[in-house]
Amino acid sequence: MKKFLCCVVMLLSLSSAALAQYDIKTMTPEVKSALEARKGRFSALKALKAQGLVGENNRGYVEAIGGGADVKAAVSAENADRKAVYLAIVEQNQLGEGVLSTVEGVFAGVQRDKAVAGEKIQEPSGAWVTK
Repeated sequence: MKKFLCCVVMLLSLSSAALAQYDIKTMTPEVKSALEARKGRFSALKALKAQGLVGENNRGYVEAIGGGADVKAAVSAENADRKAVYLAIVEQNQLGEGVLSTVEGVFAGVQRDKAVAGEKIQEPSGAWVTK
């Protein structure tokens, strides 16, 4: 238990640059599929963000802010693939149970930083803003 708490405290203190040392160590079929799917929908997702229909939430996932079923489907697919990647990072780096939310939070910060002017992002406080 002490080792687990130490790992959580250490991970909580990591910046996104420090988390970069924790990566995909084995390109499993699930990870490969998730990464390829994300690459394939990148342009469509970027367009949805530019239209203000999708934003980056504070949990490391995209969120539908408007639009119809097609927007929700794109968001659902993107989030399933992101979760697969996040879980692989946790498992392959032996980060332990209960660390997924920390990994998600770190990647939420990365996505907020990468957002371009005009895109919607959710601050850690929960407030939605336009960058």
